[in-house]
Amino acid sequence: MAYLQFCPVAKASELLCEKWTFLIIRELLVGGKRFNDFQRGLAAISPTVLTKRLNELTDNGLVIRKKIQGQRGYEYFLTEQGKELAPIIQQIGEWGMRWTRGQIDDSELDIELLMLYLERSIDAERLPGGGTTICFNFSDRQQLSKWWIMVSDAGIDVCTVDPGKEVDIWFNTDLRTMIEIWMGDMSYKAAVRDKKLQLIGPAALTGNITSWMANSTFADIPPANEI
Repeated sequence: MAYLQFCPVAKASELLCEKWTFLIIRELLVGGKRFNDFQRGLAAISPTVLTKRLNELTDNGLVIRKKIQGQRGYEYFLTEQGKELAPIIQQIGEWGMRWTRGQIDDSELDIELLMLYLERSIDAERLPGGGTTICFNFSDRQQLSKWWIMVSDAGIDVCTVDPGKEVDIWFNTDLRTMIEIWMGDMSYKAAVRDKKLQLIGPAALTGNITSWMANSTFADIPPANEI
């Protein structure tokens, strides 16, 4: 989209304000590199649009594309030019937490995005033992109601098929409650007290969950009506 203005705001908007572009940059900033990574974080984007946006970012110098050695496909990385957008993305997120929280429609409760964020939020070194299996059981979901996160020395994996491992921690809740907890709108303690969340597991793990699974980076931003 051309605004036909020399103003730098207009010129930047021509590149950055296309639908999905800021969210693709968000995913790159938090470690997304491959096409499948972006599709996990942006479930509603079509492969055609994702390819187009990645090509636009690459052509304009914000992203560099590298062939995956020995495999098909590419990995994408922000250039220094692209990395300069990090504080802008942070500011947009903070503004959104102040002014748009509480406006989340049921259709926007994206379970895949939540589980991706929870996976990224886990500090494996803070979980004792050789491995930990966590199960999230969402009572309001007819499909994909159970999700497992398996933490081991090899890494962190998420799946929707029972891995056949003994579950160490159960989160029995509904999707909106878990999203509100992760976003900082509700504490684990309040959710348990109000019977919106049932935690099953050793007290050493369930007593202070945020010590090993962080909430959103925006969780501490108060809404505008509380400032």
